[in-house]
Amino acid sequence: MPRLTPPTHPRHVRQLSALGERLRAARLRRKLTQAMVAERVGVTLPTLRKLESGDPSSSLATVIRVLQVLGLAQDIDKLAAEDALGRQLQDSDLKRPRRRTATARLPASGDESR
Repeated sequence: MPRLTPPTHPRHVRQLSALGERLRAARLRRKLTQAMVAERVGVTLPTLRKLESGDPSSSLATVIRVLQVLGLAQDIDKLAAEDALGRQLQDSDLKRPRRRTATARLPASGDESR
């Protein structure tokens, strides 16, 4: 039975398609054919075609191996490297010093220094 891929949000489909286009452009700049890259990655030609077309069923492992073959393996380290939202959430959970309420001290009777 074939593996089912959950539905992908349209914005993510566009992102996957753009990634596939960038991988294709990198391959073409290196003057490599799809067959050459597929062989070096260890996948079938249809699998590489799916990746370059932005198919959401492509595995992350395949993407990493393609990046390796293209000499772009270090790019994987850039994914989710900056987590601004996570840092904000973490910072908001830090305990903040309690504010002391300013209570006016009334001078004791007979202590008036006027």
